[in-house]
Amino acid sequence: MDLFSFQAENHLEKSAPLAQRMRPETLEDYVGQKHVIGPGKYIHRLMASGFMPSLLFYGPPGIGKTTLAEIMAKDSHRAFVPLSAVTSNVKELRKVLEEAKDRLGAQGRETILFLDEIHRFNKSQQDVLLPYVEKGKIILMGATTENPYFYVNGALLSRLQVVQLYPLDDEAIRELLMRALHDEEKGYGKDDVIFDAGAMERLIDLSHGDGRYALNLLEIVVLSTPQDADGRILITTQDLADASMTNNHAYDRDGNNHYDTISAFIKSIRGSDPDAAIYYMAKMLDRGEEPEYIARRMIISASEDISNADPHALNLAVACFEALRIIGMPEGRIPLAQTAAYLASAPKSNRSYLAIGEAMSDVKKGVGSVIPPYLRDQHQPMDAHEGYRYPHDYPSGYVPQRYLPLDMNEKTYYRPTDRGYEKKLAAYLREIKQEDTSGNS
Repeated sequence: MDLFSFQAENHLEKSAPLAQRMRPETLEDYVGQKHVIGPGKYIHRLMASGFMPSLLFYGPPGIGKTTLAEIMAKDSHRAFVPLSAVTSNVKELRKVLEEAKDRLGAQGRETILFLDEIHRFNKSQQDVLLPYVEKGKIILMGATTENPYFYVNGALLSRLQVVQLYPLDDEAIRELLMRALHDEEKGYGKDDVIFDAGAMERLIDLSHGDGRYALNLLEIVVLSTPQDADGRILITTQDLADASMTNNHAYDRDGNNHYDTISAFIKSIRGSDPDAAIYYMAKMLDRGEEPEYIARRMIISASEDISNADPHALNLAVACFEALRIIGMPEGRIPLAQTAAYLASAPKSNRSYLAIGEAMSDVKKGVGSVIPPYLRDQHQPMDAHEGYRYPHDYPSGYVPQRYLPLDMNEKTYYRPTDRGYEKKLAAYLREIKQEDTSGNS
């Protein structure tokens, strides 16, 4: 390295963002992810064994996926080549792969290829990696914020060990912040930084498990807050509010958080928690989710999770969809919220959903094909309809007769609950079945 390069690198180290300066360099300094980093856990065992399989780090941004890969490569004394699937192309990738193969042949030294945002590579690009990983010419360490089982080719995924990482908990975020505040070389240990009551907790809350965001926000608020008369930098909750332009809720309309949030919304309705349902709805609307998408999902939930326990739920969900089309947003949030609150508060039944699933399973198996002659279309010869009993001709509006196909056993698909309106349906069905067994008509 020449003098110019040395000076440039030294300058970058001092001027780099706080999050970059505070990157841990050893596993002992790595914060969080104790389920894989702790003593006796997966990563710890790999490093102790000296064996390094190809890995895929899966988790949200700002939790240390790249840092962990760098530490593992450094401690294992293997070559480390980082690439980003956002900026790299197949030509560049092939060059790196061939260099790794040559390095292995000439020096006997393995190469760890770290491929950030691997989900951004399409199928053909991912296929380029396959023979090199399969034959051990490289050790691939991929990183993705998206579910790898959706975005990574099955053939490649089967040759990777998926290491799932999670948002940092409050204790880990606090540890990152305290390290930065006390480090005199890389952080603010030489400054008299003080947090007002509740300010540190607020910073941790704003981070939402993202360590990089926490350090970035700390850097902004420290550098932008003037010293008081005593030379202190006093950080208040208002300073944090002024320095933070976003609440840092991760949400990608085409990504994992989209599916996670709508899933949490529907499950909150199913679980009869209107408060949680409205919260997740608010998050989706705030992040630009298509309102009609939310309304469509509520129509499904009204039938799947509520059904005949409250038949009005489906009517309300459909009316909500139409109201949203008529009035648009932002007023459309009001019928959306009304419907979500109603669905979550309504009695629940999934018996219609289960019934159609069971019946369709029997149909696919070929169960039942002979429709009773008296149930067939009237355009068939008239004698085929002899024996049909018209229910309205009987005082109770019901008469026992077989409706299921003749070549299958009688079977119950719909089993109503004793909740809400479905309780009345259950009572009626029990009553007419008693007529069947008593032989009354």
